[in-house]
Amino acid sequence: MRITILTIGSRGDIQPYVALGVGLLQAGHQVQIATSPIFESWLCSYGLDFAPIHANPQELMASAAGQKMLESGNGINLIRWMQKTFGPAFATMLADAWAACQGTEALIGSIMVPGCEGIAEALGIPFYLASLVPISATAAFPTALLPEIPWLGKLYNRSSYSLMRQVQWQASRQVVNQWRRSTLQLPEIPPWQDPWTLTERRGDPLLYGYSSAVIPKPRDWTATMHITGYWFLDKPADFSPPADLVDFLAADKPPIYIGFGSMTNRHPEQVAEIVLEALKKSGQRGILLTGWGGLRKADLPDTVFKLESIPHDWLFPQMAAVVHHGGAGTTAAGLRAGVPAIVVPFFADQPFWGNQVARLGVGTQPIPRKELSLDRLAIAMQTVTKNASIQKCAAALGQSIRAENGVQQAVKVFNQYL
Repeated sequence: MRITILTIGSRGDIQPYVALGVGLLQAGHQVQIATSPIFESWLCSYGLDFAPIHANPQELMASAAGQKMLESGNGINLIRWMQKTFGPAFATMLADAWAACQGTEALIGSIMVPGCEGIAEALGIPFYLASLVPISATAAFPTALLPEIPWLGKLYNRSSYSLMRQVQWQASRQVVNQWRRSTLQLPEIPPWQDPWTLTERRGDPLLYGYSSAVIPKPRDWTATMHITGYWFLDKPADFSPPADLVDFLAADKPPIYIGFGSMTNRHPEQVAEIVLEALKKSGQRGILLTGWGGLRKADLPDTVFKLESIPHDWLFPQMAAVVHHGGAGTTAAGLRAGVPAIVVPFFADQPFWGNQVARLGVGTQPIPRKELSLDRLAIAMQTVTKNASIQKCAAALGQSIRAENGVQQAVKVFNQYL
């Protein structure tokens, strides 16, 4: 069967879908991933077909202006800004997605591509919504994009999903509806509804690429909502680590990893200074991974090693702890490795994963980026490297996650609906 996976984002966002694509390929399907052209050679190295989506609204959201709007907390202004800024990007993304799906026999769509379920409807093919974060309404916990407010209870939890769906939908509604009319020859989606709710009402299956050991399936979810386990893409078979990194790791006690993925930061030098001083104060060695402005290896003490990139599944099990931004992919890799975590969330779903890490007892309470300080980070580093309970919980959770095969389970669910 010819399958297309539509997804956008940073490499960390894309990688789980690549893992899912490889699993479907190994199961005998022909798999194409439609995403940013910068990932073409990487995808093709796994035997996957590629189609380009030239616009990436998530890049705009991760920009300095996007982060400023998210931090403002003004929902009305956020919608207006997204409508104004994202319009051309949404139009390009939808046109590219439609072109990519010609000849496709089944479609898997990321929640980052709004309106993609309309492609499956227009083509008359099966549609699967795939997400790395909970998006189905539940009384158990609120949406990952809004804060927890325990005293408001279950009503707030359930209604928070409708609220955030509307924020996302209103930002893209005009462009998506125009595209549905002119290109797909489909009726508009009313303003009070949204594409994700329509897929649930139709009974389209939803694949969740995370572990039930991290977030158990809520009792009020339907049978079409499947938590399959994480979709991990392991390091290439021919991977060989840099010799100087191997020497650094062998020279002394395990270091702490510090990396904030693709998160842009208006003051990278300031953050780097905090991190280096916190490592020194806590008596820890460190590994820094990208995003540090003009910081050079020559600027670092012998106890700190700087890298551009490295497979997490190789590096993380050798760490004393991992400090990261709380992105879904990095969080998953850290939990799988069975080492404690310190989450420094910037925005979006990152505070949600940071809170979950703390709730599971596998790391400290998250330190929001705006509240990051030398003392808070140093204390957190001392905690995760000395607290036996955190280390024990992290090791046990890592063992549970490593016993799962999320890709295999997702492929099983996919075939089940065919």
